Amino acid sequence: MDYKDENIIPKAVALKYDQTVDNAPKVTATGKGDIAKNIIKIAQENDIPIKKDEDLIELLSQIDIDKEIPPAMYKAVAEIFTFIYAMTKKEP
Repeated sequence: MDYKDENIIPKAVALKYDQTVDNAPKVTATGKGDIAKNIIKIAQENDIPIKKDEDLIELLSQIDIDKEIPPAMYKAVAEIFTFIYAMTKKEP
């Protein structure tokens, strides 16, 4: 992602889900500005797919780090994981 427009303040949220351990995906990082750029950079360096969804980022950024997403957000987050599996061609 490229943030050359000085007026855009990037935001990012990182999720992790280990279905053998977790009941639901967890927020592992969240930030805006330089922190968001760093989250995005780390994801890119590790070939982690990135999905842009500003509305969902707003909601997810309100969840504490290392906390599972609430059931009300399962459907929206499931769509992201479906996107990731499709990009990486991994079976859920």
